[in-house]
Amino acid sequence: MPDIWFPNLGIEIEKLNRVAFSILGKDVYWYGIFIGLGVILGVVFAMLEAKRTKQDPDLYVDFVIYALIFAIIGARLYYVIFSWDYYSANPAKIFALREGGLAIYGGIIGAVLTAIVYCKKKNVDFWLLADTACPSIAFGQMMGRWGNFFNREAFGGFTEGPFAMRLRLEQVRPGDVSQQVLDHLMNFGGVDYIQVHPTFLYESLWNLCLFLLLVLYRPKKKFGGQIFGLYFLGYALGRVWIEGLRTDQLLIGGFPISQLLSMGIIVASVAFLIWKGRKEKTAE
Repeated sequence: MPDIWFPNLGIEIEKLNRVAFSILGKDVYWYGIFIGLGVILGVVFAMLEAKRTKQDPDLYVDFVIYALIFAIIGARLYYVIFSWDYYSANPAKIFALREGGLAIYGGIIGAVLTAIVYCKKKNVDFWLLADTACPSIAFGQMMGRWGNFFNREAFGGFTEGPFAMRLRLEQVRPGDVSQQVLDHLMNFGGVDYIQVHPTFLYESLWNLCLFLLLVLYRPKKKFGGQIFGLYFLGYALGRVWIEGLRTDQLLIGGFPISQLLSMGIIVASVAFLIWKGRKEKTAE
């Protein structure tokens, strides 16, 4: 029986290993490879845009080194803080990054704070750097979600929709499987399967569309920070509904944290775009 199965699309994947290869006894995971590819290609796109806008392309190579470090720290802190019940009882696991546990919103917060400090130190226009980098961030997020696919994570509840995905129950983390999903457990050839929304795919496709829209609109931007604002608005619009489907949500007061944060970002992004647009018109 296949490891992964999209019955309504007629796609069956017989074997899908989380590990791509091993070096000196250490496993290299597909998740890390996709993250790495997203970063490398994102930097290339940013450098090309820097050349188009008469900036120094090397600035973005320098920036991404710092941004990656603090994005990982931010992503881990976000996840640990909102999973404190577990980590307070297992403090040694806080630094076990190889076991997973990175939250993208924490990474974004870490990267933005890094950009603010970096721009002040280098005397660089923050809005120009942000507008140049944001489409690349969307591209990197699109790539990273395919790492979730190899890890059998970031999926949603039960569905019979056209993109329904079946996963072997034994190959997913028990904590990611909701009771609603277990209520629709299926058995084929003696193998238990769950059938779920492939929310990793939904978000990957959403981010691809966001990347293309930002790239197409970028030459037409009317003020500094507009691409930055549109990125956050577009990303949050996608995340607010996709997060509602997922079964591995971080919760606060019974509500998905990332969904609440997305709603706040939508409001803040709209307010920012209106304010910044009016400010630029007044300055003309």
